[in-house]
Amino acid sequence: MEIVEKINSFLVEEFEVDPAKITPEAGLKETLELDSLDYIDLVVVIENNFGIKVDPVDFIDLVTFQDFYDYVTKRLHSKETA
Repeated sequence: MEIVEKINSFLVEEFEVDPAKITPEAGLKETLELDSLDYIDLVVVIENNFGIKVDPVDFIDLVTFQDFYDYVTKRLHSKETA
């Protein structure tokens, strides 16, 4: 669960969102009030915090925070096995 905690921590810091609003079923875009530039920031933050390369196109399918957690976790595991 530490990946989720790390993600939530940098989301709160970077996007100044109330931590109580970040729940697995909450909408990622709506909760963080993301626009196209924010997605770029989010990609950079993920790459800097986790050392994984992210394709911004991957975010099209990410609707909830759980989708986002699963995406980062999957990318981290594929990096470890690569």
